[in-house]
Amino acid sequence: MKTSIGLVELSSIAKGIEVSDAMLKQASVEIIVNRTICPGKYMVLIGGDVDAVNASVDAGVMVGGDEVVDHFIIPNVHRSIFPAISGVHVPSELNALGVIESFSVASIIEAADAAVKAAKVELITVYLAMAIGGKGYVMLTGEVAAVQSAVDAGVSAIKRKGLLVQKVVIASPRKEILSQWI
Repeated sequence: MKTSIGLVELSSIAKGIEVSDAMLKQASVEIIVNRTICPGKYMVLIGGDVDAVNASVDAGVMVGGDEVVDHFIIPNVHRSIFPAISGVHVPSELNALGVIESFSVASIIEAADAAVKAAKVELITVYLAMAIGGKGYVMLTGEVAAVQSAVDAGVSAIKRKGLLVQKVVIASPRKEILSQWI
């Protein structure tokens, strides 16, 4: 069972492939996502136990050098992160809607994890950099106060890195605005 995740985001595709190999050789981890992302970047997202993920990400950052755009290690990732990264979760009910947008994939995953740990909300999606200029965003729903708390926690995670694009909380969204996702 993956309890920890780590990610290295790079500005070079070739270096990204080299980094993914180094990360797998460094420790016993599992690749969750290993692919190109817009605009011409590469991401390696791995999972495993905390020590293995730490060692793997450290190796990836070292091999990546100046091509590393961003990276993270989340030692005890919230269980809702995996399905949200893999696709769209259709919430049982759409209440308030929170959206956080970031300039990096790494920071948006960190924001999503911080958000769901901070308040009782449901993740709808964690979208990772395809056809949106390398940015990422997270959408979540819940009661207004919970969504505001979750968005604030997620934004704090991104602001530390200076990568926040925008955040919004919509108290009573029209369901049609999410027809593309749910």
